[in-house]
Amino acid sequence: MTTTMTSKRWLIVLGTVIMQMGLGTIYTWSLFNAHLVSTFGFELSSVSITFSITSFALAFATLFAGKLQDRFGLRRLTAASGILLGLGLILSSQASSLPMFYLLAGVVVGYADGTAYITSLSNLMKWFPKNKGLISGVSVGAYGTGSLIFKYINGGLIESAGVSNAFLYWGLIVMMMILVGSLLIREAPAAAPVIGNPKLAASGAALLPKDYTVKEMLRTKEAYLLFVIFFTACMSGLYLIGIVKDIGVQLAGMDVATAANAVAMIAIFNTAGRLILGALSDRVSRTKLISITLAVTAMAMFTLSYATLSYGLFFACVAVIAFCFGGNITVFPAIVSDFFGLKNHSKNYGIIYQGFGIGALSGSFIAAFLGGFKPTFNIIGLLCILACILAVSLKPPVARAAKAKGMSLKPSRHTA
Repeated sequence: MTTTMTSKRWLIVLGTVIMQMGLGTIYTWSLFNAHLVSTFGFELSSVSITFSITSFALAFATLFAGKLQDRFGLRRLTAASGILLGLGLILSSQASSLPMFYLLAGVVVGYADGTAYITSLSNLMKWFPKNKGLISGVSVGAYGTGSLIFKYINGGLIESAGVSNAFLYWGLIVMMMILVGSLLIREAPAAAPVIGNPKLAASGAALLPKDYTVKEMLRTKEAYLLFVIFFTACMSGLYLIGIVKDIGVQLAGMDVATAANAVAMIAIFNTAGRLILGALSDRVSRTKLISITLAVTAMAMFTLSYATLSYGLFFACVAVIAFCFGGNITVFPAIVSDFFGLKNHSKNYGIIYQGFGIGALSGSFIAAFLGGFKPTFNIIGLLCILACILAVSLKPPVARAAKAKGMSLKPSRHTA
């Protein structure tokens, strides 16, 4: 690879990182809840629904992002997403009713965020086909880092300028970050090589992983099994993120200030999991790695449910679940490319990614139905064990097809 091409690829990494950091700032929403309540007299439970709407709109947008990219191109699409996201936040500074916050900070911001998130992530993986896990970790890790940095920026803006003006400045900053990032990125060439299993490649080019269309992917059982696994992995992490402070107070007997430290701990370990497990997935079987994280998550969930929680045990469980959750959402884009190819990755991953949006809502619904934290931990723990078993036995469609034809071929270490 020429020096010019190498430099271009790293500029694309820089642009994607800047963009993803801006997109990740939506995870600071919880900072705004109490201030919106005190300013406008809303119910806290009603205000907090806004972020659930944002998360669902984000996931829903990924269904259509690939088609929009084909029509408008990556740079124009991500730039337009940045403008739309920024405008959603800027207009939120003028909102004074819950329906307006639901529409602007929820639907508009979430849809713009999801569109730029999945297209820039998929594009970066196409530029680095030999290191998909690592590069996914860099991109998704930047998303988490943005939320951690802006926890302090947005917190400062709220205190100094008030909650409404904080939306205005937040929107302007994020819009500029995404626009700058879009100027640096370049769409991966259509002929970018798909690096598959070298052992399969040695047996014939026809056995390289196929670039599945969405329709072709949906005809495979692996697509639905991956959806179930991803849904379970997302629900476990997202449910914890939403109620971690309350767990500390109610189950571990902490004061509010001490329990709030768990929020920062989630951000730190979530980001660490993205970077560490993303890089590790390029060296070991990705599906087996996912199965291990799910088993560990199940153990932590059962510990939260049945153990007498000391401060140390509580924070250990929170750290473990956050680390595994961050790793899972980083490794899954690479698994989808291993199974279904890179050409249509943003469209195919957009289907699987619906597990994120449904998972964001399901934990709260289960808790409301069962009436408490502990029964919900038990259900999530059992689902993690089921997903772990599915992940251990899962093979990519190309390996299953080869086996059906009587070929003695070992699957890639990434998907074995």
